[in-house]
Amino acid sequence: MILLLLGTFTVCILLRFPIAFCLGLSCLAYLLVEGTPLIVIPMKMYSGIDVFVLLSIPGFILAGNLMNHGGLTQHIITFCNHLVGHVRGGLALANVAASMLFAGISGTAISDTASIGSVMIPAMKREGYDADFACAVTAASSTVGPIIPPSVSMIIAATLTGLSVGKLFLAGALPGLLLGLSLMGVTYYISRKRNYPKLERSNLRQIGRSFVDTFWSLLMTVIILYGIIGGLFTPTEASIIAVLYALIIGVFVYRKLSLRRAMVVFLDSMKTSAALMVLIGFANLFGYILITEQLPQLVSGQILGFSSNPYVVLLLINLLLIFVGTFMETIAALLILFPILLQVALAVSIDPIHFAVIALLNLMIGLTTPPLGVCLFVAAGIGKVSIGAVSRAGFPFLLVSLLVLALVTLIPDLSLWLPRLFMD
Repeated sequence: MILLLLGTFTVCILLRFPIAFCLGLSCLAYLLVEGTPLIVIPMKMYSGIDVFVLLSIPGFILAGNLMNHGGLTQHIITFCNHLVGHVRGGLALANVAASMLFAGISGTAISDTASIGSVMIPAMKREGYDADFACAVTAASSTVGPIIPPSVSMIIAATLTGLSVGKLFLAGALPGLLLGLSLMGVTYYISRKRNYPKLERSNLRQIGRSFVDTFWSLLMTVIILYGIIGGLFTPTEASIIAVLYALIIGVFVYRKLSLRRAMVVFLDSMKTSAALMVLIGFANLFGYILITEQLPQLVSGQILGFSSNPYVVLLLINLLLIFVGTFMETIAALLILFPILLQVALAVSIDPIHFAVIALLNLMIGLTTPPLGVCLFVAAGIGKVSIGAVSRAGFPFLLVSLLVLALVTLIPDLSLWLPRLFMD
C-alpha cells in the first residue's frame, strides 16, 4: 500500500499540482483503498497544526511583508550600497549583503528572492550587469535566509522533533555567515573578471546617515534574537513583537505604510499563512501514514545497512536532500523527510542540532540547483531571462554553496559552538 501512496504523490508532482494537493490526494487514495474512516483526515491535520510555536509562522510572514511595504527593506538595501557600492561589482555585493540582513526577518528563501530581487535585479541591469548574473546572484544569496536566524524553516524543524528553537537559531548563525561571505567572494571575483561597474564611494557622513535610517530595521533582528535566546519571550511572542515593531516603524518612522497598504499586506499574509498551515496539516497526515507503514524504519535500515559510518551516512543524506530540494518546496520536504532522517542520524550518534543545520543547508541549495530550483525560476521571471541562462550563471555560486555544505558537515563546531557557548 505504501507504493500507492508514494506513486500517487509522484504522479501529482509530475502533473505540477501544488504540493499540499499532492499530499492530500495521495493520502486520500491510500485511506480509501485501505478502508480507513475518513475522519482520520481532519483529526491528523488538526493535530499537526495544533502546536503553539507554529503560531509564530504567520507572525514572521506578516513581519517580513510589513518590512517590504513599510520601507525597512529598502533602507537595508540603501545601507548596503553605501557600505560596499564603491567596490568593483558593488551593487552585486550589496545584493548579497542585503539578503544576509533581510534574511533575519523573512526567514524564507523564496520571499527573499522576490522582495530583494524586485529591487536589485532591475537596478543591476540598469547599471550594466548581465541579466543572467543579476538573477543568479539574487537566487544564490536568498539561500542564506533560512540559515541566518530567525528562520521559519528552523521553527518547523524544531516543532517536528522537539529541538530547542533557540539552539537552532544560534546553530545557524555561523554557517549562514560563512555561506553569505563565500557568495560575496564569488561575486567579487566574477565582477572583477567581467569589469562590472562600481558606484561612487560614499563618505562617512553618508554612511552614518544611512546607518541611522537603517538602524530601526536592524534593531528588529537584535530584539527578536536577544529575546528568544535570552529567554525573555517565546518564538511565538517574538513574532508578534516583530509585527508590532514593523507596523510602528513603517507607519510612524518611515511613513510609507498607509492604512490601505497595511490592509493589503495583512490579506496577503493571511493567504500565505493559510496555505502553509494546510500544507503542514496534510504533511502530518502523510507522516502518520508513513509511520503506520513503517517506512522510517525501512529507510533507516537501508541506509544503516549500507554503512554505519557517520560521514558516509551524512553523504547519502546530503545527496538525497539536495535531490529532493530541487523539485520540492523546503517546508514540505522538511515536514516529510526531516523526522525520518533525523532518526537515521541519531542512530550513528550525529548531534540533532548539527544535523538540522545540515538538512536546512541541503534544502536551500536545492532551491538553486538546476533544472527545477524554485528560486531560479523566481529570479528568472523578475529578470526576464531564460532558466537555462540563470542556471549557467549560477553554477559558480552552486559550487561554493556545496563547499560550505561540506565544511559544515565535516566540522560540527561550526554549528554547535554558539549553542554550547550560550545555552548549555
